[in-house]
Amino acid sequence: MAADMQIDENLAPAARRGQKRGLSWGITREERERYREALAMLELGLETRLSDKVRLLSGGQRQALTLLMATIKRPDPLLLDEHTAALDPKTAAKVLELTDRIVTENKLTTIMVTHNMHDAIRMGTRLIMMSDGRVIYDVSGEEKANLHRADLMKKFEEASGVELASDRMLLG
Repeated sequence: MAADMQIDENLAPAARRGQKRGLSWGITREERERYREALAMLELGLETRLSDKVRLLSGGQRQALTLLMATIKRPDPLLLDEHTAALDPKTAAKVLELTDRIVTENKLTTIMVTHNMHDAIRMGTRLIMMSDGRVIYDVSGEEKANLHRADLMKKFEEASGVELASDRMLLG
């Protein structure tokens, strides 16, 4: 994402990914309308701000825009690496809600890397816990649905041999 470019100027290369490109630089009226419709689905009011510079957006708006840019061409798979880590809890929850909706509606295979155990349990159909580059726990289905944060902490303690006072220590 380019902070000094407008919202629509950031969306254009993402939407044109994989297409042949000519010498024309402009964004067509039809493209702008598609961007407006896509932004409206985010429910953040960005559809009326296509000509605003990205640097004027909040962190959550930028993250939602980045998510839209990443999914506008339906990637397979979608890789999300700590995509809510720098956001406050309320904004992170909104971005996760958008993520879940976009992934579900578009039936996207997604790999989400997170240190947030609650999100790891709540999101997706499979959870893989790693430590020192090794898979230490792989769970899906009903077993995953019945998991709690304490279960994950225990699995980490068993694999690492380190007793954790809280899951915050896993973030280091």
